[in-house]
Amino acid sequence: MSFAGHLLGGVQDDEVFGAIGDELRRQQSQIELIASENFVSREVLAAIGCVMTNKYAEGYAGRRYYGGCRFVDVVETMAIERVCRLFGCRFANVQPHSGAQANLSALYALASPGDTILGMGLAMGGHLTHGAAPTISGKWFNAVAYGVTEEGVIDYEEVQRLALKHKPKVIIAGASSYSRHIDFKRFRDIADASGSRLLADVAHYAGLIAANLYPSPMAHAHVVTSTTHKTLRGPRGGIIMTNDEALAKKIDSAVFPGVQGGPQMHSIAAKAVAFGEALRPEFRKYAKNVLDNSIAMANRLKRHGLDIVSGGTDCHMAVVDLRKLSISGKIAETELEESGITCNKNAIPFDALPPSQTSGLRIGSAAMTTRGLGMSEFEKIADLIYKTLSNYGKSGYSTARDEVRAEVSKLCKEFPLYD
Repeated sequence: MSFAGHLLGGVQDDEVFGAIGDELRRQQSQIELIASENFVSREVLAAIGCVMTNKYAEGYAGRRYYGGCRFVDVVETMAIERVCRLFGCRFANVQPHSGAQANLSALYALASPGDTILGMGLAMGGHLTHGAAPTISGKWFNAVAYGVTEEGVIDYEEVQRLALKHKPKVIIAGASSYSRHIDFKRFRDIADASGSRLLADVAHYAGLIAANLYPSPMAHAHVVTSTTHKTLRGPRGGIIMTNDEALAKKIDSAVFPGVQGGPQMHSIAAKAVAFGEALRPEFRKYAKNVLDNSIAMANRLKRHGLDIVSGGTDCHMAVVDLRKLSISGKIAETELEESGITCNKNAIPFDALPPSQTSGLRIGSAAMTTRGLGMSEFEKIADLIYKTLSNYGKSGYSTARDEVRAEVSKLCKEFPLYD
């Protein structure tokens, strides 16, 4: 039986599993360029759907509030040991249900409501949880935002100026759509000068950090948070790491009972599997391919005459400036999906368009690298992106889009997923 047949066979709820089957076929038949997505292994999928979903396990290994936790304790301890080896840290909490929960828990441990925090502005490439107005981080705290230079790189002088002026309790180093290396040492120097704690959110870069292909914040940040999917290629979830024992205890209390109740033990089992995979030598080869493919795709788009925010990329993603094509990110996202290429609209620094439209497009290489595509295929994908968007609104657009769809189908069949 095929993997798809095994996944969907023998079910009773035709409506739900019909939608699951449709989603499986969508993933198999489209080019996935959303930078925050990836394809997990069969082993991770098996763990996320295992019987540990039946188990309540409030608390931590050896000190639970429920009986019957002998084997979930084994799995959580294994996940902690593996992630500490992976990132070279002393303490880790693997219970956060998401990266947002990890950031909320870290802020809960490091600051109090009303305290000042300093993070990258959402419009400049930061994340909602770094102090954006609609979120808890923006409502509980006095959130101050730093940005980027006209060249699209972090304005460290502005970070220092704002830190010394506002004396934030926490400085957040991290981003949602920033493609260059982050200087974590410089952030720590600024934090020390302003009496702040440094929180590094490496959700997007974690897999590259684990493979020593992106700067690690572990020697500089007081606390490090991350998701476990994206470049780390695990299940959707979060982690929090530190080398400070006193902070580790605060973080544990912040996660449970501060922010969450019972952990999702099936998810923690899947995290343990993914961490084990990332510790293998072949994961570094995968991560190197992710980086090479991202650079190849961005450079090809530049050769087509498009601008890349900050001029290029040092990681798995890039933000394409669409203004030369006179097309919004929203239109680009919609038209590319119609062509079989999935990505997301994204603001560019100092964007004149609202967040619902945007002038940019975020693209990433992690998922399709998992499917086995190499640099030549990613250059081809860049050609297909340009062909779709440069022909939008022209008389031959329908024909161009049909040709792109055919090329997408050919690539997806050549590099099958869960087949």
